[in-house]
Amino acid sequence: MKKIFYFVVLLFFASCSSPDPEHFKQYINGYWEIELVILPDGTKKEYNFNQSVDYFETKDTIGIRKKVQPKLDGTFVTNQDSETFILKVQNDSLRMLYKNSLSTWKETVISAKENQIIIKNEAGNMYFYKPYQKISL
Repeated sequence: MKKIFYFVVLLFFASCSSPDPEHFKQYINGYWEIELVILPDGTKKEYNFNQSVDYFETKDTIGIRKKVQPKLDGTFVTNQDSETFILKVQNDSLRMLYKNSLSTWKETVISAKENQIIIKNEAGNMYFYKPYQKISL
């Protein structure tokens, strides 16, 4: 049933006029975990549990992305590694432009709302994120 839902969501985005990408910026901040990845060939990989979570923090057009590991007490194990990006609207899409000493790359925010972010990388992989929920036992 979930697979049908995601297919319908993709069809919806493809058939509707695109929303204002500036609107997406307000939803990026926070802790997000990958729920599903759809590869360019249509292969789907579902994630029921994530050992790491993506933390996004933006201010104006500058942002950072950091991988963190949740702990049972609700805190996170972090390190000093992070990627800085610039948010920029290009070709009617919100782009996350990354650059470090080794490489440059971009990702496209396909959709962003309170309960889901969809990001497409340059390889064509689509990442469906959901807000991180604290582990409860």
